[in-house]
Amino acid sequence: NLSNVSSFIRAMATEAPQNMRKLKLIKILKEQLGLDCDFSLQYEDPYFDGKLTSLVDIKELPHKASVHISYAQDSSSVASIDTLSDVSSSERLSRWPPGPFQIPTFAFDIELTLRDGNTEFEKNGRPLQLARDQKHVILDRLASTIYGFKAYPSDEEIAMVAEALVTKHPCLREAGSDTGWNGWKNSIKFKMGNCRTKMRRAGCQEVTVNNEHSHSNIKRPKRAEVNFLPSFPQGEDPSSLEHLRQVIVDEVKKTVRNLPLISKMMQTTFALRRQTIVMSCPPVKELMDLWPALHMQSEVYAEFQRITNQNLPNTFYASKAGKNADALADIFKVHDEQCVIALSFFQDDMDEPNLGDASVALLTTVCDNTTSPVHYHPVKISVILESDVVVNLPRLADAFLVMFGLIYALHLSYPKGLINTFEFTQKLLLGLDDCKLSPRLQTLKNDLMIYV
Repeated sequence: NLSNVSSFIRAMATEAPQNMRKLKLIKILKEQLGLDCDFSLQYEDPYFDGKLTSLVDIKELPHKASVHISYAQDSSSVASIDTLSDVSSSERLSRWPPGPFQIPTFAFDIELTLRDGNTEFEKNGRPLQLARDQKHVILDRLASTIYGFKAYPSDEEIAMVAEALVTKHPCLREAGSDTGWNGWKNSIKFKMGNCRTKMRRAGCQEVTVNNEHSHSNIKRPKRAEVNFLPSFPQGEDPSSLEHLRQVIVDEVKKTVRNLPLISKMMQTTFALRRQTIVMSCPPVKELMDLWPALHMQSEVYAEFQRITNQNLPNTFYASKAGKNADALADIFKVHDEQCVIALSFFQDDMDEPNLGDASVALLTTVCDNTTSPVHYHPVKISVILESDVVVNLPRLADAFLVMFGLIYALHLSYPKGLINTFEFTQKLLLGLDDCKLSPRLQTLKNDLMIYV
């Protein structure tokens, strides 16, 4: 049930200001510059000859810093991609666009045909009869654009593309279809299969991981991962990346760590890490030994952003600021059987923790003189994965976020008893792949909309 969930929500809302300095800076920039679009911040990193580096924590900034505004790439920028080879870079830069799908611009001759067809359709309602090669060009272009977002779009997402196509070009509407675009949906779905086959033959990791002759254990993104299994960076191979991995291990062991260097090498070795995690699925302890930088809060957030192209703390705390926190607390009082916020153990700081077989948990360590069994000012909160402590943090909200980020970073399944909790965080608080909601979460979302 949702006992103490209201207190949990308010506690994280109270902690949020300590983690929102960057978010406040972005808000001020939007107000002062009159910007109404999303952007991220980068700074000229003196450790790397002034190259732009994503700003995760304002503390990273040098004394005299040059900060750059980087606009979030939208579907119109992806629409400029012309070939499959162009969209098969080692990492994608955009998530599936919110709202209506933006149809790309086609070749000049196709655009002329569609323009004349739309004019004719507006006059007499007669749909355009495309030549076979023209339809082939349109489908290739759509598949290329879709692949720029994900290799395995859902049925609903393909339907979004088909609907957007006939909305932008009504002359392509199908007279014999109840929606006007069912045939286009089927054609796009088939073309995406052809697209994946081409990419598999080209050696693209995220599709070659799936055996062509066996579909019983297909490995594909399931939680809006933008970069699920990227290819190695140009000029790198497993041997060179393994060398960098060992350098990371050695650097993390140092008393004074070179954090910018660790961050840079973690970015470079991202593809190697994902290959190990997705294809081999080793135990968490083994993975954390291989990649000890994932014990660091900043690197967990950076890894989450590499995978989803979304800033985890900024998005999470933005959803919990102001009236939203009160609204969530009130709604959780009503929906006392919708979710479980976290599995927590509370113990005296002198005792040895008894973790049992906990797959995912938060272990709260309290002082001897604590009278309340539930409180949010502990000595420390430990993130537990597969019965091992992977990181200790001072605040509940940070611990919860790191736990959620590590589930993505290590490609872990949501624990059975906490599926609603994590899907609520993923789909409602973070807006990652919310097109499919369970009945409980859909009801909760409907109630939340009343407060927004």
